[in-house]
Amino acid sequence: MIAFAVTVPGGEVSLWHLFMQAGWVVKLVMLGLMLASVWSWAIIIEKFFAVRKMNAANDRFEQYFWSGQSLEDLFMSMGNRNNIGLAAIFMAAMREWKRSQDAAMRAGFQGVQKRIEKVMDVQIQKEMHDVEARLLFLATTGSAAPFIGLFGTVWGIMVAFQAIANSQNTSLNVVAPGIAEALFATAIGLVAAIPATIFFNMFSNDAGKIGGRLENFADEFSAIISRQLDERV
Repeated sequence: MIAFAVTVPGGEVSLWHLFMQAGWVVKLVMLGLMLASVWSWAIIIEKFFAVRKMNAANDRFEQYFWSGQSLEDLFMSMGNRNNIGLAAIFMAAMREWKRSQDAAMRAGFQGVQKRIEKVMDVQIQKEMHDVEARLLFLATTGSAAPFIGLFGTVWGIMVAFQAIANSQNTSLNVVAPGIAEALFATAIGLVAAIPATIFFNMFSNDAGKIGGRLENFADEFSAIISRQLDERV
């Protein structure tokens, strides 16, 4: 149970009491915003560790890749791993290179590099799809939650004024609880929206950096493949 409380004439009213006393429309708004906030935080935590894992894996692979060992040895050593990021792009390109070698010896190497580049582009899209997955929910929550909370507030205030009209009493004792219930919906909307917006911007920036890093590696590896093909012609 929520332990926070607000003070109104007549004593303290907990936020749980405000929720229970709200109308069914405002309750639905509050529940929806609470669920959105919980799911947003689940995504935020998952993305935080996923981005760290991706960056660490990319750093580790670059150390191996530029250590001087041959591409064949690196391919064999990484064959049994669950590769992500740069390693996954490298493995996809090398598998295509292996499949194309026999045909290339017979028909020439003209189409090999294009196929390898295409394979790397597809793998980059797969990796970026994993990095960017569920970020749209954060963006939607960040933009829509304040307005949904405002809708609950407006509805609650309408109900409060109807109660004032029916009771013919405009004292603060009558007005304050209803207004507090209505404003609680806006507060929940902001609680859901603020972290969703902050972390959406942060993870979008991280995704852009990761995407640029993957594309740069694909260009560098394509140049390496091109040099090796030229040596075989």
